[in-house]
Amino acid sequence: MFIGLDLGTSSLKAILMDASQTIIAEHVVPLSVQRPQDGWSEQDPQSWCDAAMTALAALAARADCSAVRGIGLSGHMHGATLIGTDDRPVRPCILWNDTRSHQEAAAMDADPAFRAVTGNIVFPGFTAPKVEWVRTAEPEIFAITAKILLPKDYLRLFLTGEYGSEMSDAAGTAWFDTGARDWSDDLLAACHLTRNHMPRLVEGSSPSGRLRADIANEMGLPPAIVAGGAGDNAAAAMGAGVVGEGSAFLSLGTSGVLFAANDGYRPDPESAVHTFCHACPGTWHQMGVILAATDALEWLARLTGQSAAALTQDLGPVTAPGKTLFLPYLGGERTPHNDATIRGQFLHLDHATDARAAARAVLQGVSYAFADSKSALAQTGTTLTRALVLGGGAKSDHWVHMLASTLNIALDVPKDGDFGAALGAARLGMMAATGAGTEIATQPPLARTIDPDPKLAQALRAGHARYQHSYAVLKDL
Repeated sequence: MFIGLDLGTSSLKAILMDASQTIIAEHVVPLSVQRPQDGWSEQDPQSWCDAAMTALAALAARADCSAVRGIGLSGHMHGATLIGTDDRPVRPCILWNDTRSHQEAAAMDADPAFRAVTGNIVFPGFTAPKVEWVRTAEPEIFAITAKILLPKDYLRLFLTGEYGSEMSDAAGTAWFDTGARDWSDDLLAACHLTRNHMPRLVEGSSPSGRLRADIANEMGLPPAIVAGGAGDNAAAAMGAGVVGEGSAFLSLGTSGVLFAANDGYRPDPESAVHTFCHACPGTWHQMGVILAATDALEWLARLTGQSAAALTQDLGPVTAPGKTLFLPYLGGERTPHNDATIRGQFLHLDHATDARAAARAVLQGVSYAFADSKSALAQTGTTLTRALVLGGGAKSDHWVHMLASTLNIALDVPKDGDFGAALGAARLGMMAATGAGTEIATQPPLARTIDPDPKLAQALRAGHARYQHSYAVLKDL
């Protein structure tokens, strides 16, 4: 059997999977985020360890875990977990959605070496600018920092006693040579760091250590192999079987992701597409990232006093877009704009605009944002014709139809089941423990495929052009 641990921002999820990849048991432990100042987002790393122990105990209470051979880890990316020589955190972890280091990020991005080596823009959410902020704002903390770990890798240290990371997560730090799949000594030196501050690297499907004997004995587990694992999106791709060239998924979560697997390294930082290593050797992936997907719908729900489900349940068939227009930049945007200061807008409101019209406009605005990401991916040479659609927003049949027609691609809707990062982590644990290859990362069975409606193509292209023009005007205000 195999365990997958997915460390999310709001919860840690654990699953127990047998050799046929049937999920035997699962457990979720909630986590909290602290926001001590506007734009700050932090988490106590000890809460991750406590949550992991709670989740492992829950799995052991529901099934015999004595045959567990491998454990895989997934986690939210970019977090800066600074630890001292005693392996304890010297401050709370600065999370991926913390924006305090925007000036440091801009300064790094102005150095051409960062884009040339990493293949990415240095975004404020990445790890390196956060640590640079600590160096200048909290020099006494920086001085006692012995290691810098990503969130799931601090959990690895707790579980195994090993300093380790893997390529997919490390690629989101801005210290990583993404093409060479290794730390960049030059970029580390530019940030007053050395390789000694970094964990050793393994591939996501390779062993990184074994479960500590004391934890194994307490939980009724053997000293199972712990795999390198993956960052959350790469792990989700493993769970969805999006590994080979040409495969893709569209995730309608709080944020939105258009993820494409690649057999080669194809960076294009100017597009604001994220180009990272995948979880398996010799593979990479690209992502267009939208900061507010279902989050935009939840915002409208709070504004109207209706639930998101109520707003979307009676929208009927997808029709040509109305005149009301929504730009979903509630907290800035990544792909393709790389604009942390831009904010959302409702346009062309009138007396007839009701909650249903506003809901349609929000869904359409997010769909246009995905279309922008698809165009950015095309700029890198990645052309998509179909994708799996995942995430909570995929429960809206109206939205999935709208997306298929707006993006002009077929969207494959999986049957009910868990095909997310926890499953991907368990699969990586299985690969590390058994030597299995990527053939075990199969795509899920499909409930249906939704094709684009050619009758809507012209109207949606015109609507997308209005959307892009409105962004251009808003940017200049």
